[in-house]
Amino acid sequence: MSDWDLDLRDAEEQMDEAFAAAGDVVLGVLDGTTDPDEWVRSVDYGNTLVLSVDGDLNELAAGFAREVKDMGGELMHFRGFLVVTPPGVTIDTDRLSE
Repeated sequence: MSDWDLDLRDAEEQMDEAFAAAGDVVLGVLDGTTDPDEWVRSVDYGNTLVLSVDGDLNELAAGFAREVKDMGGELMHFRGFLVVTPPGVTIDTDRLSE
């Protein structure tokens, strides 16, 4: 009938990898109880963090902010939350100036 050699199992694995690369949105509380390496690892996996800040932001984010920035991620404090994105995901602030 056809000369196509289509392996759907392989295609399904590739789709899973592509969707996994998009990452998740992780909600959490930044209060000093979570090891900063966990936040860095999560961002490195492609996740976006939305962390409710419970305490002094500068002090709480000091353990991971520089590393996230060095890897190409972004951090922004917005209304009591710290938004942390992985490399390649930008935080669009255009609507904040309206």
